[in-house]
Amino acid sequence: MQTSKTIEYFYSAHSAYAYLGAWELDRIATRTGAKIIHRPFDFAPVMAAAGGRGFKERTQAHIDYFFGREMVRWAQLRDLPMVRHRPTFHDNPLTLANGAIIAAGADASALSRAILQAHWRDDADIADAAVLTELARETGLDGAALLQAAKSEEIQAQHRANTEEAIARSVFGSPTYFVEGDMFYGQDRLFMVEHALNTPFDP
Repeated sequence: MQTSKTIEYFYSAHSAYAYLGAWELDRIATRTGAKIIHRPFDFAPVMAAAGGRGFKERTQAHIDYFFGREMVRWAQLRDLPMVRHRPTFHDNPLTLANGAIIAAGADASALSRAILQAHWRDDADIADAAVLTELARETGLDGAALLQAAKSEEIQAQHRANTEEAIARSVFGSPTYFVEGDMFYGQDRLFMVEHALNTPFDP
């Protein structure tokens, strides 16, 4: 049975908090019967448009809290293994990994979780075609075909469109969720996403 409930999911394939919320998002979708619409975007231009500071421009106290203690606590709460350092390849381009998620179509959720996990648990280079091909294979997909599709103009045009839409809709960062146009920023708002799917908030 089809459902009209949807969660528009704006995020990047290297996002720590997207990783921390990915399995809970899937559980919420299952509980509510909602469809997750994946909108992977290019992180840097979205952050710049939102007025966010780059990692090197943040204070050490901010880094220690939001990318240190806070992540450790959320990993414990979500029961997810996570590296205790900034991933080695964190600044590599996102176009291929994001493109692979878009190209995965109905299998986007499973592949997305695998990519996020590889980055934040295994310190893998998710910009590496060989790494992505293997992750796709482990997810049950044809890795070579998927990577070929991810590089295509059609998929990369969708990636650019997702980025432009995130900017147009004033997305602050990754992850951001929309339920009936109502925006929820951060995986710590997932309980509110579930509430909105069951009982929409007053305008």
